[in-house]
Amino acid sequence: MAVGDILKAMMDSEGDTAEFDRQKASYLWSEIVGEYINRHTVRRYVADDTLHVFISSGPLKSELGFMIPSIIEQLNNALGKRIIKKIQIH
Repeated sequence: MAVGDILKAMMDSEGDTAEFDRQKASYLWSEIVGEYINRHTVRRYVADDTLHVFISSGPLKSELGFMIPSIIEQLNNALGKRIIKKIQIH
């Protein structure tokens, strides 16, 4: 059994996977959006079901606004469950 499987089994038994899922969603941001957008990402965190992302470029903020539904879908697919319902770009 792999270490990841053991950790998952422990969290499942404790019933506290929500915080792990939120942290994983925040981590996956860079993989989903790619290097260019990630370079302009100053900070990100998940509160409840919302991923908050701070972007250093005004024009990029506008472009990301159009991509939000697709990014949400890709994040949730990567997580294997529906964790993120909204993305707030700051």
